[in-house]
Amino acid sequence: MQRPLVVIYAAIVLDAVGIGLIFPILPALLADVTHAQDVAPYIGAMAALYAVMQFVCAPVLGAFSDRLGRRSVLLVSLAGAAINYLLLAFAPNLLLLFVGRAIAGLTSANVSVATAYVTDVSPEETRARRFGLLNAMFGIGFIIGPVLGGALGDTWLRLPFIAAATLNGLNLLLAFFVLPESRTPSGEKLDLAAINPLRPLRWVFSMKRLLPFILIFFLFSATGEAYGVCWALWGGDAFGWNGVWIGLSLGAFGVCQTLAQMFLPGPAAKLFGERRAVLVGVAGACLALVVMAFAREGWVIFAIMPLFALGGIGVPALQSMATRQVDDGRQGQFQGVLASTVSLATIIAPLGFSSFYFVVRQTWPGAVWLSVVAVYAAGALVVLGLRTAGTSPATAP
Repeated sequence: MQRPLVVIYAAIVLDAVGIGLIFPILPALLADVTHAQDVAPYIGAMAALYAVMQFVCAPVLGAFSDRLGRRSVLLVSLAGAAINYLLLAFAPNLLLLFVGRAIAGLTSANVSVATAYVTDVSPEETRARRFGLLNAMFGIGFIIGPVLGGALGDTWLRLPFIAAATLNGLNLLLAFFVLPESRTPSGEKLDLAAINPLRPLRWVFSMKRLLPFILIFFLFSATGEAYGVCWALWGGDAFGWNGVWIGLSLGAFGVCQTLAQMFLPGPAAKLFGERRAVLVGVAGACLALVVMAFAREGWVIFAIMPLFALGGIGVPALQSMATRQVDDGRQGQFQGVLASTVSLATIIAPLGFSSFYFVVRQTWPGAVWLSVVAVYAAGALVVLGLRTAGTSPATAP
């Protein structure tokens, strides 16, 4: 494998490790810094802040990578990640924790810039395989992250962040000395209107046919935020899990999700059809969430992981249905709208789920999973009402 690709894949693994690493120990870190009895609102606010910074800044960094080159933007992104973890490791107060997450969101261009880099250096016949490896690297990192974070966090609460900062620093040095530029910077003047993250939404609102798909993607993306915000808190409250067990449970979740999304979507779509595949996935996730809501023993959560993984099988089918709603000339624009929709969900949902958990935590922590079921159910109703047959793809004016 080419050395530049090794650096790129390493950056993606570390990015995913960092995302997963923080989940098991963030509640304990916030409790240590704030001395608050309930840190759920702080977790939601930190997740929303990261998403806001990412939503606003990712288009800017992507545009800069076209004009200034991929290498420079990737180096800035890696440096920002290292600074973020150092602040998390040594922050004595809540303000610095929020500053660290803001910096992480501002510089979180790893995936998009890495994808562009792989596109630049790969012939068309090798791109599919290399993009597959890119996705696999992210999956591997997200499995390793929670387990590593939980294990190191039980040794010392700040140790996982020191480890992450060290790894990102080493990868920054490796990229600085080894990674060549993949494209000649265009040097064009940055068009501020083009990088407005809300601009693509104006087009989609002129296409009423697309609005149900946008709503479905928003709702399903929102459900995923509940795990990052509430899983660690709930594991500790419901079962007395320490960092190791929280990390292992998240790692098991990641393994099952990865395997399910690798092998099941194609057969499921053929067996059930696309719309029913989406609904089967929703049904599997909701059944698992109901079991979680009423579970009294921790082993039950590990037992239902394969069922939980069914929740991901319908997403590719939904994406396939969505792509047929616009003509080929508007696919890139539509995908940009979907990406913006997901970003908006990652801003709003953490605040909602963390607030709800704050309300139910003392009486029934598992009730938060029933709120996720309610969001899934709303999405399923929209899926049932989709009208896709016998109409032509939407086109823009």
